[in-house]
Amino acid sequence: MNVLILGSGGREHALAWAVAKSPSCSRLLVAPGNPGTARIAENVALDPASPDAVSALARQEEVDLVIVGPEAPLVAGVADRLRADGVDVFGPGADGARLEGSKVHSKELMRAEGVPTARSATVGSVAEAVKALEYVGERCVVKADGLAAGKGVLMCPDRDAAVAAVRACIEDRQFGDAGARVLLEEWLEGEEVSLIALVDGEEIRPFVSSQDLFLYV
Repeated sequence: MNVLILGSGGREHALAWAVAKSPSCSRLLVAPGNPGTARIAENVALDPASPDAVSALARQEEVDLVIVGPEAPLVAGVADRLRADGVDVFGPGADGARLEGSKVHSKELMRAEGVPTARSATVGSVAEAVKALEYVGERCVVKADGLAAGKGVLMCPDRDAAVAAVRACIEDRQFGDAGARVLLEEWLEGEEVSLIALVDGEEIRPFVSSQDLFLYV
């Protein structure tokens, strides 16, 4: 089986390390990869968020399975394009990837489905944010709506910090287009837990729960 992994980070290195050990894998490519993946696979210079480029590579190299590491290619519709081409792919289509690609969309879906979630407001300007703080609370969390490589969440202990964070997102474009729209969210105290599962539309295979640890001073 020819396998293609999309991405260039440590996550993709770990995936490549695991896949390379499988007897089912006869050839392993990583696009674009990194120095670590180059030691165990073939790196290919490629924009992983380009459906056309990934589709062409999959056809050229007769790829049987594509594993998508980062969120950006999923949001861009790479998985949809590959499935349309008849290539097996691990990763959701663009519609499912919106849960990760837009925090506002995720919040709207949770409300629609009755999933308990923090009080929040969506804003597109500093003036809107100032007004929304009356509802959300001045001690809040400011989140860039789009993908920001895990950096788009700002903890704000008071009103001044919240306004500064919104200004950094919307006016200064600290996170580029990802911060053109911002989610103000109620500050919740407590421990975070992540429960991740593999799903295929019929079955759910949960992993062991995990936790990100953050130190806020």
